[in-house]
Amino acid sequence: MYAVIRTGGKQYRVSPGDLVNVESLTATDDGKVEFADVLGFSGEAGSLVKPQSAKVLGTVVREGRDNKILVFHFKRKKQYKKLQGHRQGYTQVRISEIQVDGNSYTA
Repeated sequence: MYAVIRTGGKQYRVSPGDLVNVESLTATDDGKVEFADVLGFSGEAGSLVKPQSAKVLGTVVREGRDNKILVFHFKRKKQYKKLQGHRQGYTQVRISEIQVDGNSYTA
């Protein structure tokens, strides 16, 4: 059983108990996160449906930054080089519950 959610411009396939690294987001004071943009839900193998009302609940485990990637621009014969580094921030979330059409699924 899994759900497909959208957050931070990306889509994630999540199940109860999973650890997911998503784009940096703000949580409530007690560390709870709610994903209301659920694109699909699968209760048994081979079926994926668009639920009428669904949400995925999770708790923030930690926040951090990914490994550095280097962005290098180069134009040959023009003496142009530019090097820039980037580290994307993320929030690690443990999925605790999937609520779909009045039913609740936990780990």
